[in-house]
Amino acid sequence: MRKSKPKKRIILPDPRFNDTMVTKFVNNLMLRGKKNLSFKIFYEAIDVVSERTKEDGLEVWKKALVNVTPAVEVRSRRIGGATFQIPTEIPQQRKQSIGMKNMILFARKRNEKSMGRKLASEIVAGFKEEGGAFKKKEDTHRMADANKAFSHFRF
Repeated sequence: MRKSKPKKRIILPDPRFNDTMVTKFVNNLMLRGKKNLSFKIFYEAIDVVSERTKEDGLEVWKKALVNVTPAVEVRSRRIGGATFQIPTEIPQQRKQSIGMKNMILFARKRNEKSMGRKLASEIVAGFKEEGGAFKKKEDTHRMADANKAFSHFRF
């Protein structure tokens, strides 16, 4: 390759939990550069989750994130005029990113008062292995399983 790889940016931990994963999640949640608002939404969601489950909200969120994170995905590859869906394993960074983005996407689609409550509901649903983000992970795994006959075409 001609260009060198870009440097990895250092992500600072968040102020309340001192966790870099929280900051990554907040960065994905952020719209129009309003990071402070994103932190408020996230912290509200964690408080609501703690209230509902009577457990540590951050641990529930981490477990929910693990539950909605896919391990494999299908990629299209054209071979001899036909397009095949080839199941491939996902690198760790991308897994985490996909899980976070799916959780945020399905939280935004929920029907509740505030974004904090929507996110809290999606976190609790992910913790209980239900909800939109978990369903998307299951569908992805099912699709990869159905196409595992083409896995010898891997890149």
